[in-house]
Amino acid sequence: MLHAALLFSVLPVVTAPPAASIVGDQRASPQRMVSWNPGEVRCDGEAIGEAALRPAVEIAFIDPQRVRTVSYRFAIDAAGRTHSIARDAREFLPVGQDIAPSLAATRFAGGAKREHCMIEYAPKFDRLSGAALTDLIAYSINPTGQKLPKEGWDRIGTVGNCRDKPRPAALLSGHPEFLKLKATPGARDWSLVGYDTDAAGRPVNVRIAEGTGNDELDAAAIEAIRVSRFTGGARTGCLYPYWRSAGKVAAPEKPAEEQMRPANAVCPARIEWATRPTTYYPPAYRKRAIEGWAIVAFDTAPWGEVGNVRVLEAQPSADFGEQAMVIVRRGRVAPSTLGASGCVETVKFVMPIDDQAADEDEQPATD
Repeated sequence: MLHAALLFSVLPVVTAPPAASIVGDQRASPQRMVSWNPGEVRCDGEAIGEAALRPAVEIAFIDPQRVRTVSYRFAIDAAGRTHSIARDAREFLPVGQDIAPSLAATRFAGGAKREHCMIEYAPKFDRLSGAALTDLIAYSINPTGQKLPKEGWDRIGTVGNCRDKPRPAALLSGHPEFLKLKATPGARDWSLVGYDTDAAGRPVNVRIAEGTGNDELDAAAIEAIRVSRFTGGARTGCLYPYWRSAGKVAAPEKPAEEQMRPANAVCPARIEWATRPTTYYPPAYRKRAIEGWAIVAFDTAPWGEVGNVRVLEAQPSADFGEQAMVIVRRGRVAPSTLGASGCVETVKFVMPIDDQAADEDEQPATD
């Protein structure tokens, strides 16, 4: 069984001392903010009256004429969990990487199983000057691509003088105990703390400026700023974000490999890998801590090359199957006289139990 190894941390936390203000890329930007509005969910032709999670916003150079409404097929189990998620059209979509993961993180009311469900997502394009402020903040904390351009930061930091140079630096920083805070399955929670500083650099008027509503994170973030100390004297309008990464969403139960093995398979029960495949976790699912698996069939040449790779089943999304095919193709089995056909392997995408290492590449831009 192949396990998709995590090559990056999945629970980034704030480890660097908090700065007294948020500062971004200084370049002007003509990009657009792209948001996706989930439509009505219909199962077996009937509306179920429940909404799906909204995908994360994106920033991109893109012609709106190139992006149309997209639809997804899926099913809902008795516990209200989505599975068998697949996009109807498979042509390249330049944006929308979080649509399927957000659907995988959605929970509907439990009860009877629902099959043949459909949902459409309509794109909305905004200049950064007209995008919702909450979306700009959310993107700055949880970017899906490049860092937020200066135009976005300027809209966030419009109040006070905390961004005036020389900008304040942290002398003492407080940090929440993230492991003790509740996490939302499949969604990153964040708290943007607003505060001023007095002449001695002590934070005053500490409050939550914006956030996702995680009360434990809000309280811990406020306390972390209150115990911090800064240079720069009296300032107003300072901001700093804290976040708790998504809680793990376990993969659905999977069938045994033996049940999936092709009837005409000519392959040893255990594959001997000369070069084990290089594994890679799909980034959009890693951000939401969504686990998955794929059962893949393939043939091998006598010299060990892997070919004819196909997905037998993948859950909770077809994306895990596509990633598993890429992984298996990169492997090479031990040479044999005749090669093999109908070989079956399971690729499991497993999050660590609780990885608290910070990913510096995901830290917000700060002074």
